[in-house]
Formats: sequence, structure tokens, C-alpha cells
Amino acid sequence: MTSEQARLVLTAHPLQQVGAYAVAAVAGDLDPEELPPEDFEQAVKTMTRDAVRAALVRNSKIAEGFWLKASYSFSPNSPMNHPSNAKKSEDVIKAAIESWRDPSERGLLEGVDCVLCGRSAVGFFGKLDVPLAESDAYRNSTPRGHEGMALCRPCLVCFHALPYGSHLTGGASYALHSWDARFMRRTVQRQVDRNLIIAETGKVTEGYAAVREVVTLRALQNYGERLTAGVDLLVFNNNNRGQSLEVHSLDQPLAEWLRSTLRPVNRKGFAFLVKAHVTAYSPGVVLLARNVFGEPARLFNTAVRYLGRVVPHPDHDREQAASVSDLLYSFVTEVMQMNEKDLAEIRSAAHKVAGLLSKQETGGKLNTLRAAMRDPRKMRAWLTRHSMEWAIQPPKGAEGPLVTERAFVLLFGPGQDNPAWFHRDVFLFGVLEKLSELGWSSKKVEEDLEEIENATDAEFVTKEEEQ
Repeated sequence: MTSEQARLVLTAHPLQQVGAYAVAAVAGDLDPEELPPEDFEQAVKTMTRDAVRAALVRNSKIAEGFWLKASYSFSPNSPMNHPSNAKKSEDVIKAAIESWRDPSERGLLEGVDCVLCGRSAVGFFGKLDVPLAESDAYRNSTPRGHEGMALCRPCLVCFHALPYGSHLTGGASYALHSWDARFMRRTVQRQVDRNLIIAETGKVTEGYAAVREVVTLRALQNYGERLTAGVDLLVFNNNNRGQSLEVHSLDQPLAEWLRSTLRPVNRKGFAFLVKAHVTAYSPGVVLLARNVFGEPARLFNTAVRYLGRVVPHPDHDREQAASVSDLLYSFVTEVMQMNEKDLAEIRSAAHKVAGLLSKQETGGKLNTLRAAMRDPRKMRAWLTRHSMEWAIQPPKGAEGPLVTERAFVLLFGPGQDNPAWFHRDVFLFGVLEKLSELGWSSKKVEEDLEEIENATDAEFVTKEEEQ
């Protein structure tokens, strides 16, 4: 076997990349493409030893059977977990696993290149070794007459290492992928370390079995540098019953905004976002994560609705309201790509409207405005009426109209390139932000303000900065 068959190469296949970083982590190195051949061979031996030890336990429900349990989702009917193992001796099982997991004695296939990296392949491989495609027509199986996926030995080893770098649940597994190499190195290293601890002790760390989107939040929270690429969450299962592959993506601006928002320095603002997403059935961080992956603008909308409940309360945390304002305005410009001049137009109008509402002792007029938000015609009528009153008798020191022509276009313009619905949310947020800054509150408030009570939420809003 040549040295090329002991050298890792990062390919365009996301799961192969996760596996490559996992091999390097098992070997104790950080960069898979700089992994020496001797360290690569040692990683192969380590993973083969883990597979043998788990298979000989023959019980996936105890600590020593951790990798055996994982094998049902990654390599069903393999020498590790084949139904006939109950009748086989330990020596037979051990020999079969060693031959399967380390095909170093196989010769190179003449004229056959690895489909991922182009080096000489050592064989054709299917579901036993590789989570395959997601099509219902051929998902997780090779078509008749097709021998499988041509792979070189290093790429094959990467797929064998995939469980080490994945978040394991006993069912579908979660893997994070990014074209940001530093993020991948640190995230996969952390995941490998966690899995190795669980495999040795049998103790699942607190919060480990998390909702899949929350796994991504935790990884972003633990990464301390700027992201240079987006992040994909790969949810997959290679077992014999529920084969699947789903990809959920965060573009770079959203992933970086979320990473920076999760830092302890933004704790007050992030705690507000979490509370805004709390429901009777779910921790706030779960719904927040799902909004981020499914429809990011809903994160902003949810925060605005919650702020509408909070601001009238005389005991609300004004410093926290200011913190969430900074976060959400950065969301508007960095993630939603709103022009800063347009944002300034909307904020100016919102702050003037807040000045009018701040003279009220109760939240009646504010509630009327919030109700009008559901119907653009009513909201436009509300603003038009108050704009006329402003023009006839402007407040002392007032400059310009209540709402400029440009602001009206942004709030109600029907153009396809004008997300007026989002601009109206930004407007209402500006009103609430200014009311909080002015120290206004309603004399009639019946709702109490929530505190963070769920353990999952508390984990994200109390975590200290790592050294």
C-alpha cells in the first residue's frame, strides 16, 4: 500500500470532511491534510480496537457498547452487529472486524479512481460503509448491477470515523459542516472528545441529547472566532428502517451574527430573545433555533411582539431592552441586508411616534397601533391621521414631518424588492425601543414578566466566557 493510501485529503463531500477531521482528532492532530502517515495508521488502529471491543460486549445498552449502538445507525449488518454474531466466537468476530475496518492488504483497483479525491480506489463500497443518497428511489442502497462507490483507503476510513465526529442520538445523527476550516477543526475536535468520554464512562453530559437545531447553537456558542463561511446541519440515518438525509443551512451572515450574539458579552440581549421565544411546550432556545433555520425574519417578529408586552411594564429591564436593540438592529443590517439610510428613515419616524405615545398614561394608543400592524391599510390610516395632526400643530422643537415620503414607501410600497412587512416590524420595534429609552410605562399592566426557568435556556444565557 503506497503512502498516498495513508494521507487524508479533504474533498467536496461534507460527510467525508467531517470524518477526515474526526480521524485527525482521534490521532491527536488538528489539520487532517497535514496528518503524518504514522498518525493516520494509529488512528485506524484505535478505531478498529474500539469497534472490536464494543462488538465483543454484544450489548449496546451498557457503557462498553457505545460504539456498538452507534454502528446500527452507521453500518447496519456489519461485522460489528451482524445477527449471526451470537453464534460466533470472539476470535471470528475480531478477525472479521479487523478485515472490514482496515483493508490495508487490499490491492489497488487498476484503472479505478476514488470518486471523491481521484486517487486509486481500493474497492467499491455501499451502505455498509457509507451513508448514501437521499432519493426514495435508491436511498441507502446501490442499484442492481452497480458495485458501489469507488473509494481510496483514506476516504473509506473517513466514513468509518464519521460517528466520532457526529452528535449521536441512538437514531438520526447530526453533523456540522462548514467551509471554514478553523470552525471545522475545533467543532469536530470538541465532538470527538465528547463522544470518547461518553464511550469510556457511559455518562452522557448534561444537555447532550438536544434538539438538532440547538446542537448547532451550542457549537456556535463554543466557537470564539469570526466565521468566514456558512454552517450546514446534516441530519442523517443509515440504518435499515429510517434512512434519511436532511440538510439545514445557515448562510455566513446569519451564522456569524448568531455566533456573536451567543457570546457572553451579549448575555442580556440574548436572554431577552430566549424569553421572547418561550412557550408552554418548549424552551425558548428551541423555538429560536428553529426560527433561525426555518425563517430568520420570524426571530425579529417574535422579539418585537414580546417587547410590546414588556415595555408597558414599569419594572422591565431597560438596560436589557437597550441590549436587545443593539442585537436586532445588527440583525436588520447584517442578516436582512437592510440599507442603513432606509433604516435611519424608519427609526426617525418611529422615534417621533414614540414621543407622541409617551405622553399617554396607559398603553391604549400603543395597543391601537400594534393592532393596526395586522392590516397595512389601518396602519397607514393611523399614521396619516397623526401626520396631519403633526403638520397642523407640530410639537415644540419638532423638525420635519412625522413620517417622510421615503419612510411611507418603505412601510407600504408594493414593490417586489421592498419587504414592507418586515419594515413595519422594524418601525414598531423602533417605537418600543424609544418608549423604553424615554422611561415610559403604562399605569395599567396586568401581565407579569417571565424569568428564565428552563435548564436548556439557562445553559445558553448563563455560560461564562471560556478562557
